[in-house]
Amino acid sequence: MKIIMVPVSSINGKITKGNDPNIYKWTSDEDKKLFFSMIARNNLIVMGSKTYEAARHIIKLKKNKLRVVLTRNPAKYAKRIVKGSLEFSSETPLDLVRRLEKKGYSKMLMIGGREINSLFLKNGLVDELHLTIEPFIFSTGRDLVADDNFNISLKLIKIKKLNAKGTLHLRYKVNY
Repeated sequence: MKIIMVPVSSINGKITKGNDPNIYKWTSDEDKKLFFSMIARNNLIVMGSKTYEAARHIIKLKKNKLRVVLTRNPAKYAKRIVKGSLEFSSETPLDLVRRLEKKGYSKMLMIGGREINSLFLKNGLVDELHLTIEPFIFSTGRDLVADDNFNISLKLIKIKKLNAKGTLHLRYKVNY
């Protein structure tokens, strides 16, 4: 399965501004347009529970588009399950990928936060990183990855300037 990680960050690698999980307060309209076009083109989207909680008010569930929320406590979300559209899982990233491949999925868009990003990267599962960098520096916020011990090399595939302000969209191949 091809797995594409899709984060947005400040220039100094913060994926949130301080403790506020709402990235739409500081990300550009151009990034939002790009991100939602990627969501529209992909039928498998995986995120962590913090990302889900921050975005659930804008998530539009659609038939034939599965969203999987990784959480340590799937039972907490039992009433929110929508068969075929929204599920909650405590599987390891590798077990999740294997299960979804058996169901016929061949591509995954990963829009999780730092814990999910780290889990998938640490397990060698991410094929590409599509990173939008917004021209901000935040003194506090969540980092792109958790404080895990790993080093990963990337190769730039494409760079695109999204607006006059300097928002950049970078596509990287992940080399393990």
